[in-house]
Order: sequence, then structure tokens, then C-alpha cells
Amino acid sequence: MVGLAAGLAAVAGLAWLYLWGMASMPGGMEAGIAMTVVMWAVMMAGMMLPSASPAILLYAAMVRKNAERGVALAAGWLFVAGYLLAWVGFGVVAALLQAALEHAGLLTPMLSAASPWLSGALLLAAGAYQLTPLKNLCLSKCREPVQFFITHWHPGPVGALRMGAAHGAYCVGCCWVLMLLLFTLGVINLAWVALIATFVLAEKLLPAGRLSSRFAGVALILAGLTILAVP
Repeated sequence: MVGLAAGLAAVAGLAWLYLWGMASMPGGMEAGIAMTVVMWAVMMAGMMLPSASPAILLYAAMVRKNAERGVALAAGWLFVAGYLLAWVGFGVVAALLQAALEHAGLLTPMLSAASPWLSGALLLAAGAYQLTPLKNLCLSKCREPVQFFITHWHPGPVGALRMGAAHGAYCVGCCWVLMLLLFTLGVINLAWVALIATFVLAEKLLPAGRLSSRFAGVALILAGLTILAVP
């Protein structure tokens, strides 16, 4: 389990190093759709693996304890692979959306919103989603890994991959609109990326995570309305 934790930290660290390199490119980033998908996939790994670590390490602990009793469970890396696969799927959608926004002239070279209307609409959408039952359902699945495994257990290697993908799907359902906020101040604005990642970590792991989620929803709505109200 220590090895898996170190591996998660290494993958997240490499992802952030990659993002730092992308952000350091002069004049913004120009890339084809394939490289854009890679950028989003790497960014999602760096942002989301820390908040998924309780579920991942819990699965690794179950693997170790069952091995001590002579019962073999599928390796933890299969669960991680399934989790990341869900976020790669989101990365494909986000890359296509980015391409569409660029084509429409709605993004600057630094991949931030070129229109206050786009920024305001994204903030309003993110804030409203924070207050929906679907957000609360997905957040509860992310915050309660024990309950997740009780209700979603599948045996074998394919089962581990399925469980990882299911957990990843709940995390996508929890955070997808928050991730679209990257278009407001810049997809490769590392300070903005880190702020969103920190908030996601807090709402998933801290005791007051549900309360902070609702508070953030109200704050985002007010921010969106303020931007749209300014001529």
C-alpha cells in the first residue's frame, strides 16, 4: 500500500510538472486535438488523484488484507486505471469543447474566456450545479468510499477496472462543471488550476465538505451575476 501511495504521488507530481511546462510556453499553447486531449487527461490526473486517494488506498488495503488470508484480489493499479479512464473520457469532451470555443473566437491564446458573457455563464452554471441533487449524490459517493465498495463491488480484474471507472464517473459527475471554470481565467493558469484542485480536495475530504460545496455554489452564482451586470 505504501508503494501505491508513492506511485500516486509520483503520477500527480509528474502531471503537475507537465502542466508547469505547458504554462511556461511563451505565447500560450497551440496544439492539435490529440495533444489537447493529452493535456486535459494529464491535468485531470494531477487535479483528481489526490482527492481519490482515500478510495484507492482503501482498495489497496483490502487487497493486502485478503492476501494475508490467502484470497487474491485484483491489483490496485487496475482500480486506478479505471478511475483515470473516466477522466480521460471527460478530457476528450473538454478538448472538443475547447476546440469549438477557439474556433468561435471565445478563448484568448492563454485559453481563458475572451468574453465576460462566457465567464459569467460558466460561473452561473457551476454555482447552480453545486446546489443540485445530482451534485450532492455524486459528492456523497466520492466522500464515502466504504459505502461505494459495498454497493458497487465486482470481483476479478475486470471488476476492479469497472469499480475504478464507476468511482471516476461519480467524481466526474461531482466536478465536471467546476473543471469547465478553467476556461474563465485560463486552462493553463496554474494558480487557477491549483485553486480549483484544492477546493475539490476540500469538499471531498474535509468534514465540512458538503457545507463548503453549497457555500461555493452561492458564491459562484453571485460572481457570475456580478460579471454579467458589469457593462
